Amino acid sequence: MALYSLVSPSSSSSFLCLNRRRHDQYSHQQQIHAAITLPPKPTKSDPTSKSVVPVKKIPGNYGLPIIGPINDRQDYFYNQGRDEFFKSRINKYKSTVFRVNMPPGPFIASDPNVVVLLDGKSFPTLFDTSKVEKKDLFTGTFAPSVELTGGYRVLSFLDPSEPSHEKLKKLMFKLVSSTRHRVLPEFQASFSELFDELENELAKNGKAKFNEANDQASFNFLSRAWYGANPSESELGLSGPGIISKWVLFQLGPILSLGLPKFIEELTIHSFRLPFSLIKKDYQKLYDFFYQNSTELLEEATLLGISRDEACHNLIYTTCFNSFGGMKIFFPNMIKQIGRAGGNLHRRLAEEIRSAVRSNGGKVTMSAMEEMPLMKSVVYESLRIEPPVPLQYGRAKNDLIIESHDAAFQVKQGEMLLGYQPFATKDPKIFDRAEEFVPERFIGEEGEKMLKHVLWSNGPENESPTVHNKQCAGKDFVVLVSRLLVVELFLRYDSFEIDVGYSPLGAKVTVTSLKRATF
Repeated sequence: MALYSLVSPSSSSSFLCLNRRRHDQYSHQQQIHAAITLPPKPTKSDPTSKSVVPVKKIPGNYGLPIIGPINDRQDYFYNQGRDEFFKSRINKYKSTVFRVNMPPGPFIASDPNVVVLLDGKSFPTLFDTSKVEKKDLFTGTFAPSVELTGGYRVLSFLDPSEPSHEKLKKLMFKLVSSTRHRVLPEFQASFSELFDELENELAKNGKAKFNEANDQASFNFLSRAWYGANPSESELGLSGPGIISKWVLFQLGPILSLGLPKFIEELTIHSFRLPFSLIKKDYQKLYDFFYQNSTELLEEATLLGISRDEACHNLIYTTCFNSFGGMKIFFPNMIKQIGRAGGNLHRRLAEEIRSAVRSNGGKVTMSAMEEMPLMKSVVYESLRIEPPVPLQYGRAKNDLIIESHDAAFQVKQGEMLLGYQPFATKDPKIFDRAEEFVPERFIGEEGEKMLKHVLWSNGPENESPTVHNKQCAGKDFVVLVSRLLVVELFLRYDSFEIDVGYSPLGAKVTVTSLKRATF
């Protein structure tokens, strides 16, 4: 999934297929108070072990041309919302594998027909590049115009079988590895600025908006850590996050719901592509910033056989769409989960984190973070329960037999497969108390064994990205910065309280209280 996904997402994570029905769970903002989380029950037996199940016909149908896809699109965005769209069909067909149409459908995507995989046993089929092709499937049943990426099909849209895939993924590995020495200090600097801003806003208004501050801190951090450049000292100034959000909308509008009246969305972003000309000047500002500050990486690209221009557009996509987008979505969602868990968890995290840092010379180091099992588990549990990459796609290379827990299904060569990850990672046949946020879930030997079912990175958490697969090149980087956020938060504060609302990109977090560290 390149490095991280903004809307899906995707990538594959793709990014977002969002829907306004998620508004239901957030529509009434409420104060988050302390809650005690009980230890998890023993994990369940491994459901991926070999078993004999009957071969069945895949249930469901696509309906009449044009009418069927439009009806499914209405259900997905408006009548039911994404989760209920899938749940209702699981109940209807008594199966976690079925046929349905996925947005956008007419008149942007010529073939919206997919076979859906909604359990933890069938979902990993989408990671097996010997069985599925990933070409131009990052955003699902349609691909945005390459005008938005300089005329190039960037890494996220390439199948590993394509020659450019290996070259570009090596470049992304180089991006991450060559700048690792700047990650910790630049993260601490950028997010100290975020916490200062939150405290000032709290003192002034009695509440502080986390999302907006997080966007700026995340973009500043990535720019400083990976490119050694401060956006505020360039032509971009503070406009980077806003430009990126517009650019992403132009790519993903067909699979988003912005909360506008249905008839407006249906007649605009769900039926037609927004023209690149409207944001061409803004995108050029991004390009100039990255080109001017990527000299060594662009030179590395030429050695790999990639033109400087193509490399720059890929660096923009990796940084702005995948990585910035992932932090934009996942960080508020993780803060939401930790905030809801309450004061007992906050105290335990603060004690663990501060003790480990003290025992490592008072500094935040990689070795210090390895001594924080609860903190690590909290990050993994956040990735499990609300993965930033909800949708994965693949096209069957050959006729396949795909198994769910209860049956096997024959998929024909060329058919599109879709997995909705939150159902796979909250599969009750894999995880006990699957719908609950259990901070301790991945502690200890048995807990670590369950990491193979944490799938946010377009692959299992216990596997690693290579040039031959589509697993996120920055998988370890993403885990690292997520851990750093938790560490920096509880080095500075004993506890915090939040209100949670809805936004088209997930949780909208408002901080209502920050209790400074007292021990």
